[in-house]
Amino acid sequence: TEISSTSTGVPPAFLHRFGHCLTGVLSGFDRVRLRGTLRHLFQPTVMEAYLNACHVLIKDFGTFAQGLTARLKAAAYATAEQAGRPVRYLAHSQTSKEDLARQIARTEGVTSGLIAIFSALENCLSYSVRGDRQTKHIHLVLEPRKCLHLYHYFQHEELGLCHVRVQTWFPFTVDICLNGRERLARQMDQAGLAYRQRDNCFVAVSDPVQAQALLEAQHRTDWPRLLGGLLDQAHPLHAEICRPLAQTYYWTASATEYATDLLFRDPSSLAGLYPRLVHHALRTFASPDVMRFLGHKVPTTHGRVHGQFTGEVISDLKHRPEGLRVKHSVNGNSIKMYDKEGSVLRIETTINRTEQFKVYRPKQGDPNGKKSWRDLQRSVGELWRRAEVSAAANRRYLEALASVTHQTPVGQACAAVCRAVVREGRRFRALNPWGDPDAALLTAVSRGEYAINGLRNRDVRRQLWPKVGTDQQERRRAAAVTRLFRLLRAHRLLRKVSGTHRYILTNTGRQLITALLAARQADVEQLTALAA
Repeated sequence: TEISSTSTGVPPAFLHRFGHCLTGVLSGFDRVRLRGTLRHLFQPTVMEAYLNACHVLIKDFGTFAQGLTARLKAAAYATAEQAGRPVRYLAHSQTSKEDLARQIARTEGVTSGLIAIFSALENCLSYSVRGDRQTKHIHLVLEPRKCLHLYHYFQHEELGLCHVRVQTWFPFTVDICLNGRERLARQMDQAGLAYRQRDNCFVAVSDPVQAQALLEAQHRTDWPRLLGGLLDQAHPLHAEICRPLAQTYYWTASATEYATDLLFRDPSSLAGLYPRLVHHALRTFASPDVMRFLGHKVPTTHGRVHGQFTGEVISDLKHRPEGLRVKHSVNGNSIKMYDKEGSVLRIETTINRTEQFKVYRPKQGDPNGKKSWRDLQRSVGELWRRAEVSAAANRRYLEALASVTHQTPVGQACAAVCRAVVREGRRFRALNPWGDPDAALLTAVSRGEYAINGLRNRDVRRQLWPKVGTDQQERRRAAAVTRLFRLLRAHRLLRKVSGTHRYILTNTGRQLITALLAARQADVEQLTALAA
């Protein structure tokens, strides 16, 4: 099956190298955590106005809130009893509620509707009444505390397995957690597509192109309708609670995971490749590369992290039940790579902090106003943009991975560049990647920040000569870099971008340079272990 880069979002360089090993690609949301809040009630002054509208004194807040809490719990328990479903209190936070819900659904044959309700005492932001010794008055304080939360697990006809978490004390925050892959399974069932699913991924799909179209259709979801239906089932008192100030729940996406799954033909194909991908990601991707993957700008003048950046860039490796995972994090957002179920390579971008991304839109509250690049909001109305930036991050990561490996031995693959060549009647010397001058040149031109926009003469000059020289020295250095560019172009490692003063590595050039630099950096102990 021929896999298209346009329809899947996988870069052509990756498909050119590994497309023959793939049966399909699925890109879309994985886990999505949505939060419904009564935003006005997070302001103590508005909360006091709410009590006034309900004709409740501040001193009676506890009794008033307890009454609502008791009715909310009673309604939930009555729903469970009517449906014949269990209600369980979970005392330990380590208990996996999702695993328990799956077990109950499997053993009791629940294919639709409510599976179970779990209750747990958990942290939250909630209100308490506090006194002020100076003013001799009491007032409401929003502070961290604990209260009972109810988890309603459903086998939803449209979403598959999902849950609604209801806070049972003011301001009654609601969290809904769903999975795009679970939803895709329901979509494919309705469309009559055959598939094999393990955990939350698909190891085989009869028509990957149509399945991808179904995933993209999720971006056009009518979220108020869908979430409102779940709210009615799990939180029947919401209309009564909202009525005094005529407010409604405001829905945001507190966390999203967007996964690109590459379905390999068999486990052996992925098993032979994956260790090299892991090695390449950990040894080659520096902090500027990770920042570029996740949409941060990296200055092209020096290619290093901006001096004013105060966040943290972390890369780590961890063994997880679903496979060996590589994770890169920048200020709360991350991109991960792991092998799932033996034959699926997953690249996954997780966004927790949306302000690090931009969206082209008018000012909030002025839909017909002038558009400009503004901070991406958490609102479910901009989930489509989260999908765009997440897909772009996955694509950049796969682009960087495309140069990782070639099954041809390094010596054989790089033999041509280590010999002199003749181009248009002119002889060009061989490259010596083991010597410091050529190694410095190859390192400079292969930096991650030049992968998209290319590099210029002055970019490489700043890498080879960090200290700015006199005008005469700079002219000589510019001429020297021009000759080096000509040498790399003669060896087919570099090409000029038409109509510009920029150059970019060829696909072959990126592969060979990556291999040469990796071999140069490997120590004797590593090479001995590989040879053994």
